[in-house]
Amino acid sequence: MTIKIVKKRTKPFKRHQSDRYHSVKEAWRKPKGIDNRVRRRFKGQLPMPKKTRHLLPNGLKKFVVNNVRELELLLMHNKSFAAEIAHGVSSKNRVTILERAKALSIKVTNPAAKLRSEE
Repeated sequence: MTIKIVKKRTKPFKRHQSDRYHSVKEAWRKPKGIDNRVRRRFKGQLPMPKKTRHLLPNGLKKFVVNNVRELELLLMHNKSFAAEIAHGVSSKNRVTILERAKALSIKVTNPAAKLRSEE
């Protein structure tokens, strides 16, 4: 089974009534009003972000891993989550995390980070 690649939206989501007032900037804010047309998704209004939010282009969600024990949490969820090794993890611990991820068949988004090829 292959995961369908997510098509990302190229146009930014604009804030409701940002075209009407200068004081309302274009940066997206979720509408929370009880009568708001955008929140209620009326036809012809601004689009709201969909379910593809937080998805990587391969269709998986990112899960930041600091050690091997956190990697074990993805054992049953390896079809919906991909591991990303945290920035502060040492290169020695990265090797053990990568070996365990390969054994559990978990996809790692940054496998080559901080790893030197042995000469």
